[in-house]
Amino acid sequence: MASDHYFSSRPGGEATLRTITVTLAGRELSLATAGGVFSPEHLDTGTRILLDRAPAPPPSGELLDLGCGWGPIAISLALRSPDATVWAVDVNERALDLVRRNAARLGISNVNAVLPGDVPDGVRFAGIWSNPPIRIGKPELHALLEHWLPRLHDDASAWLVVAKHLGAESLQRWIAEELDLDVERTAQDKGFRVLGVSAAASAR
Repeated sequence: MASDHYFSSRPGGEATLRTITVTLAGRELSLATAGGVFSPEHLDTGTRILLDRAPAPPPSGELLDLGCGWGPIAISLALRSPDATVWAVDVNERALDLVRRNAARLGISNVNAVLPGDVPDGVRFAGIWSNPPIRIGKPELHALLEHWLPRLHDDASAWLVVAKHLGAESLQRWIAEELDLDVERTAQDKGFRVLGVSAAASAR
């Protein structure tokens, strides 16, 4: 795997900044991206579908963007829910730097862009959004979801977007069977599935 792959904590190569224009939370924004992060040239289709098809975030509480990249989900959540605290989590330090740059550019103060280990253990989430890094492999992906999904509040939901050809249906079954969480396909578009995940009814 290339050293500058976006799963790397410190991607190789220079972080040459570029500016792209995207529409988030109903606003046209100019945001910074760079090589070595996921989809640096445009807002990828899966993330766009997730933002368009998942329900609006709650107005307050702790919200998680898991695998934030350069920050489109985190920024959208922060703009739509200015009274919430948004945690933008990624292993890629270049991605976290871009999230911080973009939040500062927009005057957003409610985003914490941090490494996974920097989220306090006691934080539980009123919502989780993720275009999860499927290509890291099943063991790593499952470990990631095992760590974060149980940190939802009992009445909260997570929203995941996964391409059908990358295993959306098998992931849906795994979440239900191995994590004992309620999971359903809530939308599908352009080969992607949006999965809504919540605490199993028996656990409420």
